[in-house]
Amino acid sequence: MKNWLILYILFCIACGNKEDKEKNTFHPQIGDILFQDLDSSPLCDAIEIVTPGYKNANLSHIGIVVELGELHCINSNYIPENNIKILEAIPNRVQKTRLDSFLNRSFDQNNNPKVIVGRLKAKYQHTIQDAISFLQNKVGFKYDNAFLMNNNSYYCSELIYEAFEKDSIFQLKKMTFLHPETHDTLKIWKKYYADLGIKIPQNKLGINPGIMSISEKIKIVHVYGIPDGLEE
Repeated sequence: MKNWLILYILFCIACGNKEDKEKNTFHPQIGDILFQDLDSSPLCDAIEIVTPGYKNANLSHIGIVVELGELHCINSNYIPENNIKILEAIPNRVQKTRLDSFLNRSFDQNNNPKVIVGRLKAKYQHTIQDAISFLQNKVGFKYDNAFLMNNNSYYCSELIYEAFEKDSIFQLKKMTFLHPETHDTLKIWKKYYADLGIKIPQNKLGINPGIMSISEKIKIVHVYGIPDGLEE
């Protein structure tokens, strides 16, 4: 009898642990926007220097959840399947990327992905369905290396801005390529646009992940890991 009682107690504890883990695990939703501190190149650093984001976080890339996978249990842990898809514009095209691949690009000092998640506030959730339809139709389009609007190619934040444009979720701002302290154009931008053979679009209207992360129409609902510069 005692043995059965012990087994019953252990079973209850195990079930309780599973429920706690499930409750504490973040489950992405369709339309969630992932802001990333991407350490892939000096260009990412240049983007972050001129445009700090949510709580001064360095944010240089953005993607959005467009497909969800089901949750399954492995060793008492509830883990999203790999068919959760993030849609993003990243060199050289607009594409869908598995969530785990997206998260595994850059890590903080605790080896957690440097990604924070924004979610549209309740009154704007109705805009997501049309935005996702727009985005799905852009898969395969070329990446916009020039960071210019309306040229039939897309950089990461431009793509998501346009998906929500008719509902005015995000606002365009004048782009700057100047160092905030010296007020001189960063050398990397001079070389970058010289190589492209076009003029630096200083003060042209544009958008970037930092600006989008501080929109009043979204709230930050999860932090996978700590982007550089993020203040408590």
